[in-house]
Amino acid sequence: MTPAEINKLRWRCRRGLLENDVVLERFLRAHAATLEGERLAAFEALLDYSDGELWDLVSGRAECRDPSLGEVVQMLRCC
Repeated sequence: MTPAEINKLRWRCRRGLLENDVVLERFLRAHAATLEGERLAAFEALLDYSDGELWDLVSGRAECRDPSLGEVVQMLRCC
């Protein structure tokens, strides 16, 4: 990913829920350089979730029902 693409993703990671902000920022710091293909598509799809839905997935209160997102959800849970 180019620096401009990473900055666009970072901007999309700004949320109304501080907990999501923290997890998403840590995830980008750890994985932005290698985020591509299916993982990138999954991450972008997760950014379309509402704050509550996203936090429920990340915190483990809800299980991910979409198998294409599961790997990235697990990665986010480790951040």
